[in-house]
Amino acid sequence: MPTLIKRLTAAGLADVDYAAASLKDAAQYEPKRGIYTVSRTWRRTRTLMLDAHLARLEDSARHENIALDYDRRQLRAALRRMILDCDFGDVRFRITVAAQKPDEMILTLEPFQPPPRALIDHGAAAMTSSAVRHQPAAKTIDWMHDRKALEQARPAAIYETFLVDSQGHLLEGLSSNFFAALDGQLRTAGQAVLAGISRRVVFQICRGIIPLHKAAPRLDDIPRFSEAFLTSSSRGIVPIVEIDGIAIGGGQVGETTKRLRQAYQAWLENHLEEL
Repeated sequence: MPTLIKRLTAAGLADVDYAAASLKDAAQYEPKRGIYTVSRTWRRTRTLMLDAHLARLEDSARHENIALDYDRRQLRAALRRMILDCDFGDVRFRITVAAQKPDEMILTLEPFQPPPRALIDHGAAAMTSSAVRHQPAAKTIDWMHDRKALEQARPAAIYETFLVDSQGHLLEGLSSNFFAALDGQLRTAGQAVLAGISRRVVFQICRGIIPLHKAAPRLDDIPRFSEAFLTSSSRGIVPIVEIDGIAIGGGQVGETTKRLRQAYQAWLENHLEEL
């Protein structure tokens, strides 16, 4: 799969000295310490909540003591130019800032590939891990590198790994947020997780569908989950029908998850904006 990678400084866009087959492949060439955010486009140059992504990038910089220095308008213009130049159609993109170069961004684009339709219709299997994310409030490059070993160790049939803390709370995925329907409530961790952008959307659209309770469900609650799903900016809502070999909702995608996906898509259509 091709990518387009550029450096962005106050002087404008410049080439990098490496090539990569994908965003995942490109990560090996990026610095070990820094911050990043990932999102996608719709209808080629439309984005969803890009300012929220950038605000979180700035917040991550504060957590990591990085003196982030950039111009949002210049960044938007650079992304738009790259998207039009590469002619990939819809893209998935990553914005990376190295700790040692806070006035420079690495912009990496690849053609966007949506989750397979079968995954949405039938749900995915997941597993849990006691691995620790040391700074969950920040989207850091070191975590992007650290989770690689967890991803490589995951069996092919497992779609995501959810982190469990020492008290047995289900927190978040390696690259997603986690939600479970339990006792008539939608449960998700209220702290010690990344403030996902799609997670914020779910907080809005769940009103009138299912009550929200920001408290992490527990590992021993899994057999009682009626439904579960993950969220991410690139994938939206992905149903989870099995965790650690335990079927959720009889192994079928639940009606609440389907309603939330429909509401998410409607909300998205009303909030897309041009770069």
